Amino acid sequence: MNIDVPQDRDSSFEPKIVPKRKKDISAIEEKIISLYAKGMTTGQISDIIEDIYGFEVSESLVSDITDKLLPRIEEWQNRPLSSIYPIVFIDAVHFSVRTNGIAEKWQHT
Repeated sequence: MNIDVPQDRDSSFEPKIVPKRKKDISAIEEKIISLYAKGMTTGQISDIIEDIYGFEVSESLVSDITDKLLPRIEEWQNRPLSSIYPIVFIDAVHFSVRTNGIAEKWQHT
């Protein structure tokens, strides 16, 4: 992607998404992917990026970034499943018992 940074005589222009002399926006992409993985919608992600970083990211840009994950998601969904998955259920009850005016914690499993 080509980035055109406008020239101004007093160098007062500060880009919002990609800082001067930088070409990488992967940090923002990683944050967008992380938010998407947590179940947020593209609109919510766009609003959060604007609230936190102070610049607007369109929902279509968020969608373009998250679409990069689709091949990995499809690969995971189509992986071969194991025939056996071990499951362990653990249950316990914690309660306090008063003995001679002293409350003691007891555990029963």
